[in-house]
Amino acid sequence: MSLVEHIQELRRRILISIAALAVGTVVGFIWYQHSFFGIISLGEILRGPYCKLDPTIRADFTADGTCRLLATAPFEMFMLRLKVGALAGSVLASPVWLAQIWGFVTPGLMKNERKWTFTFVSIAVLLFVAGAGLAYFVMAYGLEVLLQIGDNTQITALSGERYYSFFLALLLVFGVSFEVPLLIIMLNIIGLLEYETLKDKRRLIILALFIFAAFMTPGQDPMSMLALSIALCILVEFALQFCRLNDKRRDRARPDWLDGDDDSASSLDLTPGGVDGPSPVAPASPVQATPQSMIRSNEQLGDLSQRPGSAFDDVL
Repeated sequence: MSLVEHIQELRRRILISIAALAVGTVVGFIWYQHSFFGIISLGEILRGPYCKLDPTIRADFTADGTCRLLATAPFEMFMLRLKVGALAGSVLASPVWLAQIWGFVTPGLMKNERKWTFTFVSIAVLLFVAGAGLAYFVMAYGLEVLLQIGDNTQITALSGERYYSFFLALLLVFGVSFEVPLLIIMLNIIGLLEYETLKDKRRLIILALFIFAAFMTPGQDPMSMLALSIALCILVEFALQFCRLNDKRRDRARPDWLDGDDDSASSLDLTPGGVDGPSPVAPASPVQATPQSMIRSNEQLGDLSQRPGSAFDDVL
């Protein structure tokens, strides 16, 4: 394909993706308030961790005791519903825009590269969903810890914007963090990271994961930090075991000279057949005698070269 044809194809696939996102946003906007096919509304799903809290630690502004979030601006509810609907629409339309990206990229890949790309994309999606699911389940416990701090002197009245911003940030952090083991596996497969480099650094890796979880969790509550760090430690250990098996399959033996001092010479392999060992010299083969016919022909050529006018002057 020419450059113009590539641009036209890219434009077509972008338009299809935008149309799918628009349809998904409309569906998410409607789903936020209404339920479909026995599935509860999206607003109730996202509000679930907050409504599961003890009513004594959250403010109640309704006469019938219904769990509701607070709105403090005229357009806050509309913009919040549109934002959540757009996020839900991007998830609902993900098969379409992922297929468009895949259809545009794969013609430039080889068969082996297509297989690995499809495998890594599928695993990345599953890991992100698993991380978001874990964030949803720990949300209620994290909120309970945060809202009980100083509950004898104040009560929390969360607005919809603040609550959903915190919740969506937690889902995003957990989902993206679960991609770290996949990154380790990818670096090992392409040969940039080996198991020998990581096997003696488990303590540093665990410490780094706990520090990462402490800084990345939005509320910095201990429940979310522990859940994220423990899950990451388990997944990273699985990734390290994959690296070990993959290196063993490729038979990547670490040379001894890599562990030696820079100022000392490496030991020589002087064993028979080794790299530095002496190799036996093959016995000499007998020289074949020159046939008598070739000797006579050479003598005749020498006699011709001595004759006058026969030095091939016409050829030269």
